[in-house]
Amino acid sequence: MHSPVTPSRVTTAQVFAIAGPAMVANLTTPLIGIVSTTAIGRLGDAAMLGGVAMASVLFDCMFWLFGFLRMSTVAFTAQSLGAGETQELRAILVRGLIVASLVGAALIALQIPLAAILFGAMGGSESVTRAAKTYFAIRIWSAPLALANYVVLGWLIGQARATLALTTQVAINVTNMVATVLLVLVFDLGIAGAAIAAVIAETTGLLLGILVAQHLARGQSAISRATLFDRTKLVRMLSVNRDILIRTAALITAFLFFTAQGARAGDATLAANAVLNNFLMISGFFLDGLANAAEQLCGRAYGARDKNAFAGAVKLVVIWGFGFALAVAACFLLFGPALIDIMTASADVRRIARDYLWFVIFAPLLGVFAFAYDGIYIGATWARDMRNLMLLSLLIFLGAWFSLRSFGNAGLWGAFLVHYAARGGLQALRYPVLLRKSFG
Repeated sequence: MHSPVTPSRVTTAQVFAIAGPAMVANLTTPLIGIVSTTAIGRLGDAAMLGGVAMASVLFDCMFWLFGFLRMSTVAFTAQSLGAGETQELRAILVRGLIVASLVGAALIALQIPLAAILFGAMGGSESVTRAAKTYFAIRIWSAPLALANYVVLGWLIGQARATLALTTQVAINVTNMVATVLLVLVFDLGIAGAAIAAVIAETTGLLLGILVAQHLARGQSAISRATLFDRTKLVRMLSVNRDILIRTAALITAFLFFTAQGARAGDATLAANAVLNNFLMISGFFLDGLANAAEQLCGRAYGARDKNAFAGAVKLVVIWGFGFALAVAACFLLFGPALIDIMTASADVRRIARDYLWFVIFAPLLGVFAFAYDGIYIGATWARDMRNLMLLSLLIFLGAWFSLRSFGNAGLWGAFLVHYAARGGLQALRYPVLLRKSFG
């Protein structure tokens, strides 16, 4: 047995030592979408804007499907740290990078049938789909790099090295933004320029991440083959990753369904929903910063078998989540119309986006439990329950859409908010049972 290293009392300072840098890093991530949308939007072509929006959503969802690379790496790293198993940390990183390389290579190899299936399912117009395919054919080459960056990010967060995680994320996002502006607006490469910028950014981030990992591992002994391929740890990793993969697939299905229904409503509606999606990303990444704190603190407490620290982390993350949700909602209410005008020059897109702005104003308030309990469940590796509850949430979302579909795009947004509420509510109801099972 190893000595636990987690104190029984978790403080607000500990939460924000992780959540603060994560929020700053996350805030630069939606700026990628905002800059790409704005750069393409300034060209005044709704079909091209819709194309980059559709392709960006596809990549977000496709890479997000393999988000278990980040989530499980955070959980296993934090739990090993809490249990005092510090020699296991490097093995966790290497295992994750091996899986990321294999998955990324498979995505590149399967890009042609993958593109045919995805764009066929999206149902966009011919002009939008043509633009999206141009973006897809270039950005797919960033797959191994993007997935490896997930692993490095999870490894750093799992060790509560939030400043280093912030540095790598900001490097990726700033590089992407600068390259997008240069390639799209200065060198006039259009939608291809936005895709090339993403590849350049992921490459930059991975190189920086490898340098950081080498610095942290300096002076440590090499990982033995027996340690790296330990059967018990591999089986547990695969089991947790499988359940998180299924859970994430259910979540992605909801988002893809939302985007596909928007695409069928016309290019202008698709573009307006893409603009509003940037609002959701901004609110989501504030809440996700707190979820990152929950992943690390709950994972570390779980590894140390410290119920008080675990429950304390849960309480603080939820309380602060509601505080940030109120602040973000107020900002959207006050500045939403002005932000819409900045992100698109199309009068039709501006009008439609303003009509549905109030949905994204309420979204942060409904999403607090969804984000907080995602982090809690990941930290404790309650992956099977995450999977089952997310599948149920998907069914609730589809049922809500079916009931509200006669209201058009408003009904679609309403169903989306129901999905937010179902995700968090179901996990909150299940939490006391899992807490008793895990800690007695």
